[in-house]
Amino acid sequence: MIYTLTLNPSIDYYVTLPVFEAGQVNRVEQAEKVAGGKGINVSLVLKNYEVETEALGFLGGSTGQFIRNELEKQGVLTAFTPIADETRINVKIRADQESELNAAGPKIQEDELNALLAAFETMQAGDIVVFAGSIPSSLPQDLYRKIAEVLTKRGVKFAVDTTKEAMLEVLPLGPFMIKPNHHELGEIFDVEITSKEMAVPYAQQLVERGAENVIISFAGDGALLVNKQGAYTANTPAGKLINSVGAGDSLVAGFVASHALGRPPEEAFRYAVTTGSASAYAFGLCTKEDIDRLLTDVQVVELIQS
Repeated sequence: MIYTLTLNPSIDYYVTLPVFEAGQVNRVEQAEKVAGGKGINVSLVLKNYEVETEALGFLGGSTGQFIRNELEKQGVLTAFTPIADETRINVKIRADQESELNAAGPKIQEDELNALLAAFETMQAGDIVVFAGSIPSSLPQDLYRKIAEVLTKRGVKFAVDTTKEAMLEVLPLGPFMIKPNHHELGEIFDVEITSKEMAVPYAQQLVERGAENVIISFAGDGALLVNKQGAYTANTPAGKLINSVGAGDSLVAGFVASHALGRPPEEAFRYAVTTGSASAYAFGLCTKEDIDRLLTDVQVVELIQS
Protein backbone atom coordinates (compact mmCIF):
# COMPACT_ATOMS: atom_id res chain seq x y z
CA MET A 1 0.00 0.00 0.00
CA ILE A 2 1.13 3.55 -0.73
CA TYR A 3 0.02 5.96 1.98
CA THR A 4 0.07 9.75 1.64
CA LEU A 5 0.20 12.11 4.58
CA THR A 6 -1.40 15.56 4.31
CA LEU A 7 -1.18 17.37 7.63
CA ASN A 8 -3.07 20.49 6.50
CA PRO A 9 -5.55 19.56 3.71
CA SER A 10 -7.99 22.03 2.24
CA ILE A 11 -10.86 22.61 -0.09
CA ASP A 12 -9.24 24.39 -3.01
CA TYR A 13 -11.73 26.82 -4.53
CA TYR A 14 -10.59 27.60 -8.09
CA VAL A 15 -11.90 30.75 -9.78
CA THR A 16 -11.17 31.54 -13.43
CA LEU A 17 -11.37 35.02 -14.99
CA PRO A 18 -9.48 36.85 -17.75
CA VAL A 19 -7.78 39.43 -15.52
CA PHE A 20 -7.63 39.82 -11.74
CA GLU A 21 -7.62 43.44 -10.54
CA ALA A 22 -6.79 44.04 -6.88
CA GLY A 23 -9.14 46.47 -5.17
CA GLN A 24 -11.86 46.03 -7.83
CA VAL A 25 -14.98 43.90 -8.23
CA ASN A 26 -13.91 40.89 -10.32
CA ARG A 27 -16.45 38.81 -12.25
CA VAL A 28 -15.66 35.10 -12.07
CA GLU A 29 -16.27 33.14 -15.29
CA GLN A 30 -15.88 29.66 -13.81
CA ALA A 31 -15.57 28.22 -10.31
CA GLU A 32 -15.03 24.76 -8.88
CA LYS A 33 -14.19 23.12 -5.55
CA VAL A 34 -11.69 20.26 -5.28
CA ALA A 35 -10.01 18.30 -2.50
CA GLY A 36 -6.64 19.98 -2.00
CA GLY A 37 -3.31 19.33 -0.29
CA LYS A 38 0.00 18.00 -1.56
CA GLY A 39 -0.45 14.45 -0.26
CA ILE A 40 -4.03 14.36 -1.52
CA ASN A 41 -2.79 15.38 -4.98
CA VAL A 42 -0.27 12.54 -4.86
CA SER A 43 -3.01 10.04 -3.96
CA LEU A 44 -5.27 11.24 -6.79
CA VAL A 45 -2.51 10.84 -9.37
CA LEU A 46 -1.50 7.45 -7.94
CA LYS A 47 -5.09 6.33 -8.49
CA ASN A 48 -4.79 7.42 -12.13
CA TYR A 49 -1.84 5.00 -12.34
CA GLU A 50 -4.21 2.34 -10.95
CA VAL A 51 -1.98 1.98 -7.89
CA GLU A 52 -3.83 1.47 -4.61
CA THR A 53 -3.40 4.36 -2.21
CA GLU A 54 -4.76 5.49 1.15
CA ALA A 55 -4.80 9.12 2.25
CA LEU A 56 -3.95 10.03 5.85
CA GLY A 57 -4.04 13.33 7.72
CA PHE A 58 -6.53 15.45 9.62
CA LEU A 59 -10.08 16.38 8.57
CA GLY A 60 -12.77 18.28 10.46
CA GLY A 61 -16.19 19.80 9.94
CA SER A 62 -18.26 20.01 6.78
CA THR A 63 -15.22 21.02 4.72
CA GLY A 64 -13.42 17.90 5.89
CA GLN A 65 -16.41 15.75 4.97
CA PHE A 66 -16.44 17.28 1.48
CA ILE A 67 -12.79 16.25 0.99
CA ARG A 68 -13.43 12.72 2.23
CA ASN A 69 -16.42 12.33 -0.08
CA GLU A 70 -14.53 13.67 -3.11
CA LEU A 71 -11.62 11.28 -2.60
CA GLU A 72 -13.84 8.26 -2.07
CA LYS A 73 -15.78 9.14 -5.25
CA GLN A 74 -12.48 8.94 -7.12
CA GLY A 75 -11.53 5.59 -5.60
CA VAL A 76 -8.96 6.81 -3.08
CA LEU A 77 -9.08 4.99 0.25
CA THR A 78 -9.19 7.34 3.23
CA ALA A 79 -8.22 6.95 6.87
CA PHE A 80 -8.12 10.56 8.02
CA THR A 81 -8.04 11.37 11.72
CA PRO A 82 -11.15 13.37 12.69
CA ILE A 83 -10.53 16.69 14.45
CA ALA A 84 -12.76 19.15 16.31
CA ASP A 85 -11.69 22.18 14.27
CA GLU A 86 -12.77 22.92 10.69
CA THR A 87 -10.59 22.03 7.69
CA ARG A 88 -9.51 25.15 5.79
CA ILE A 89 -10.54 26.59 2.41
CA ASN A 90 -7.95 28.03 0.00
CA VAL A 91 -8.72 30.23 -3.00
CA LYS A 92 -6.77 29.70 -6.24
CA ILE A 93 -7.12 32.46 -8.83
CA ARG A 94 -6.56 31.61 -12.50
CA ALA A 95 -6.31 34.84 -14.42
CA ASP A 96 -3.65 36.76 -16.35
CA GLN A 97 -1.35 35.45 -13.60
CA GLU A 98 -1.83 32.80 -10.93
CA SER A 99 -2.58 33.95 -7.37
CA GLU A 100 -3.38 32.02 -4.19
CA LEU A 101 -5.07 32.86 -0.89
CA ASN A 102 -4.11 30.10 1.55
CA ALA A 103 -5.62 29.85 5.04
CA ALA A 104 -3.51 28.88 8.05
CA GLY A 105 -5.57 25.82 8.90
CA PRO A 106 -6.99 24.25 12.07
CA LYS A 107 -5.29 23.78 15.43
CA ILE A 108 -4.55 20.11 16.14
CA GLN A 109 -5.06 18.83 19.69
CA GLU A 110 -2.66 16.39 21.36
CA ASP A 111 -5.14 13.51 21.38
CA GLU A 112 -5.83 14.06 17.69
CA LEU A 113 -2.12 13.91 16.90
CA ASN A 114 -1.69 10.72 18.93
CA ALA A 115 -4.57 9.10 17.04
CA LEU A 116 -2.83 9.85 13.73
CA LEU A 117 0.54 8.54 14.96
CA ALA A 118 -1.02 5.21 15.90
CA ALA A 119 -1.68 4.50 12.20
CA PHE A 120 2.03 4.24 11.42
CA GLU A 121 2.55 1.55 14.06
CA THR A 122 0.59 -0.97 11.96
CA MET A 123 2.35 -0.50 8.61
CA GLN A 124 4.35 -3.33 7.08
CA ALA A 125 7.53 -3.79 5.04
CA GLY A 126 6.68 -3.14 1.40
CA ASP A 127 4.44 -0.19 2.23
CA ILE A 128 5.49 3.32 1.17
CA VAL A 129 4.54 6.59 2.88
CA VAL A 130 4.71 9.95 1.11
CA PHE A 131 5.25 13.00 3.34
CA ALA A 132 3.97 15.96 1.33
CA GLY A 133 3.76 19.58 2.39
CA SER A 134 4.97 21.63 5.31
CA ILE A 135 4.28 20.91 8.97
CA PRO A 136 1.65 23.33 10.37
CA SER A 137 2.81 25.58 13.20
CA SER A 138 0.39 23.92 15.65
CA LEU A 139 2.26 20.61 15.32
CA PRO A 140 5.76 19.57 16.50
CA GLN A 141 8.25 20.69 13.86
CA ASP A 142 10.14 17.38 14.14
CA LEU A 143 6.97 15.38 13.37
CA TYR A 144 8.19 13.90 10.07
CA ARG A 145 11.38 12.70 11.74
CA LYS A 146 9.42 11.02 14.55
CA ILE A 147 7.17 9.24 12.05
CA ALA A 148 10.17 8.30 9.88
CA GLU A 149 11.85 6.67 12.89
CA VAL A 150 8.79 4.44 13.37
CA LEU A 151 8.65 3.59 9.66
CA THR A 152 12.36 2.77 9.47
CA LYS A 153 12.06 0.30 12.33
CA ARG A 154 9.15 -1.38 10.52
CA GLY A 155 10.97 -1.59 7.17
CA VAL A 156 8.60 0.90 5.51
CA LYS A 157 9.99 3.19 2.78
CA PHE A 158 9.13 6.89 2.79
CA ALA A 159 9.36 9.71 0.25
CA VAL A 160 9.62 13.37 1.21
CA ASP A 161 8.48 16.58 -0.49
CA THR A 162 8.56 19.24 2.18
CA THR A 163 10.47 22.24 3.52
CA LYS A 164 14.25 22.35 3.73
CA GLU A 165 14.32 22.01 7.52
CA ALA A 166 11.97 19.03 7.72
CA MET A 167 13.70 17.29 4.82
CA LEU A 168 17.16 17.65 6.34
CA GLU A 169 15.86 16.20 9.61
CA VAL A 170 14.84 12.91 7.98
CA LEU A 171 17.89 12.52 5.71
CA PRO A 172 19.86 10.32 8.14
CA LEU A 173 16.89 7.91 8.22
CA GLY A 174 17.29 7.06 4.52
CA PRO A 175 14.28 8.44 2.61
CA PHE A 176 13.46 6.54 -0.57
CA MET A 177 13.10 9.82 -2.45
CA ILE A 178 13.38 13.56 -1.80
CA LYS A 179 12.36 16.31 -4.23
CA PRO A 180 13.78 19.78 -3.67
CA ASN A 181 13.71 22.17 -6.62
CA HIS A 182 16.95 23.84 -7.72
CA HIS A 183 16.21 26.96 -5.66
CA GLU A 184 15.68 24.88 -2.50
CA LEU A 185 18.84 22.88 -3.22
CA GLY A 186 20.76 26.14 -3.46
CA GLU A 187 19.31 27.32 -0.15
CA ILE A 188 20.49 24.16 1.58
CA PHE A 189 24.10 24.78 0.54
CA ASP A 190 23.94 28.60 0.36
CA VAL A 191 24.75 28.74 -3.36
CA GLU A 192 22.91 29.84 -6.50
CA ILE A 193 22.36 26.83 -8.77
CA THR A 194 21.92 27.72 -12.43
CA SER A 195 22.32 24.38 -14.22
CA LYS A 196 21.81 20.66 -13.77
CA GLU A 197 25.56 20.06 -14.02
CA MET A 198 26.13 22.52 -11.19
CA ALA A 199 23.47 20.79 -9.09
CA VAL A 200 25.02 17.30 -9.35
CA PRO A 201 27.69 17.54 -6.60
CA TYR A 202 25.21 19.04 -4.15
CA ALA A 203 22.60 16.37 -4.90
CA GLN A 204 25.34 13.75 -4.44
CA GLN A 205 25.96 15.13 -0.96
CA LEU A 206 22.29 14.52 -0.12
CA VAL A 207 22.68 10.94 -1.34
CA GLU A 208 25.76 10.55 0.86
CA ARG A 209 23.75 11.89 3.81
CA GLY A 210 21.07 9.21 3.36
CA ALA A 211 18.67 9.85 0.46
CA GLU A 212 18.23 6.92 -1.91
CA ASN A 213 17.00 9.03 -4.85
CA VAL A 214 17.24 12.81 -5.17
CA ILE A 215 15.11 14.51 -7.84
CA ILE A 216 15.86 18.18 -8.47
CA SER A 217 13.18 19.95 -10.50
CA PHE A 218 14.06 22.84 -12.83
CA ALA A 219 10.50 23.83 -13.82
CA GLY A 220 10.34 24.18 -17.61
CA ASP A 221 13.95 23.07 -17.97
CA GLY A 222 13.33 19.48 -16.88
CA ALA A 223 14.77 17.69 -13.88
CA LEU A 224 17.79 15.88 -12.48
CA LEU A 225 17.91 12.46 -10.77
CA VAL A 226 20.90 11.57 -8.61
CA ASN A 227 21.41 8.29 -6.77
CA LYS A 228 24.26 5.89 -6.02
CA GLN A 229 24.14 4.59 -9.60
CA GLY A 230 24.76 7.98 -11.20
CA ALA A 231 23.17 11.23 -12.35
CA TYR A 232 20.49 11.53 -15.04
CA THR A 233 18.67 14.41 -16.69
CA ALA A 234 15.25 14.52 -18.31
CA ASN A 235 13.75 17.18 -20.56
CA THR A 236 10.34 18.74 -20.15
CA PRO A 237 7.97 17.83 -23.02
CA ALA A 238 6.58 20.65 -25.12
CA GLY A 239 3.26 22.05 -23.94
CA LYS A 240 1.43 25.12 -22.67
CA LEU A 241 1.54 25.85 -18.95
CA ILE A 242 -2.03 26.04 -17.70
CA ASN A 243 -1.76 25.35 -13.97
CA SER A 244 1.39 24.82 -11.92
CA VAL A 245 -0.56 23.80 -8.78
CA GLY A 246 -0.05 20.06 -8.29
CA ALA A 247 2.72 19.62 -10.88
CA GLY A 248 5.37 18.84 -8.26
CA ASP A 249 3.00 16.50 -6.43
CA SER A 250 2.32 14.73 -9.71
CA LEU A 251 6.05 14.27 -10.28
CA VAL A 252 6.34 12.59 -6.87
CA ALA A 253 3.34 10.37 -7.65
CA GLY A 254 4.82 9.35 -11.00
CA PHE A 255 8.08 8.25 -9.42
CA VAL A 256 6.51 6.40 -6.49
CA ALA A 257 3.88 4.71 -8.68
CA SER A 258 6.51 3.57 -11.18
CA HIS A 259 8.63 2.14 -8.37
CA ALA A 260 5.59 0.26 -7.05
CA LEU A 261 5.00 -1.09 -10.57
CA GLY A 262 8.57 -2.45 -10.72
CA ARG A 263 10.21 0.10 -13.00
CA PRO A 264 13.94 0.89 -12.43
CA PRO A 265 14.83 4.37 -11.09
CA GLU A 266 15.75 5.88 -14.48
CA GLU A 267 12.45 4.77 -16.04
CA ALA A 268 10.54 5.85 -12.92
CA PHE A 269 12.24 9.23 -13.36
CA ARG A 270 11.01 9.47 -16.96
CA TYR A 271 7.45 8.76 -15.85
CA ALA A 272 7.83 11.25 -12.99
CA VAL A 273 8.86 14.14 -15.24
CA THR A 274 6.13 13.24 -17.74
CA THR A 275 3.49 13.13 -15.00
CA GLY A 276 4.52 16.48 -13.54
CA SER A 277 4.39 18.09 -16.98
CA ALA A 278 1.05 16.48 -17.81
CA SER A 279 -0.54 18.11 -14.75
CA ALA A 280 1.09 21.48 -15.54
CA TYR A 281 -0.51 21.36 -18.99
CA ALA A 282 -4.00 20.47 -17.72
CA PHE A 283 -6.82 22.07 -15.74
CA GLY A 284 -6.51 20.03 -12.55
CA LEU A 285 -4.44 16.88 -12.18
CA CYS A 286 -3.39 14.78 -15.15
CA THR A 287 -5.08 11.62 -16.37
CA LYS A 288 -3.39 8.42 -17.51
CA GLU A 289 -4.16 9.44 -21.10
CA ASP A 290 -2.31 12.74 -20.57
CA ILE A 291 0.74 10.84 -19.32
CA ASP A 292 0.72 8.30 -22.15
CA ARG A 293 0.45 11.09 -24.75
CA LEU A 294 3.58 12.90 -23.49
CA LEU A 295 5.75 9.97 -22.42
CA THR A 296 7.55 9.47 -25.74
CA ASP A 297 8.61 13.14 -25.73
CA VAL A 298 10.63 12.72 -22.51
CA GLN A 299 14.15 11.36 -22.78
CA VAL A 300 16.48 10.45 -19.90
CA VAL A 301 20.18 11.07 -20.49
CA GLU A 302 22.96 9.83 -18.23
CA LEU A 303 25.16 12.68 -17.04
CA ILE A 304 27.52 10.90 -14.67
CA GLN A 305 27.99 7.21 -13.89
CA SER A 306 29.02 6.41 -10.32
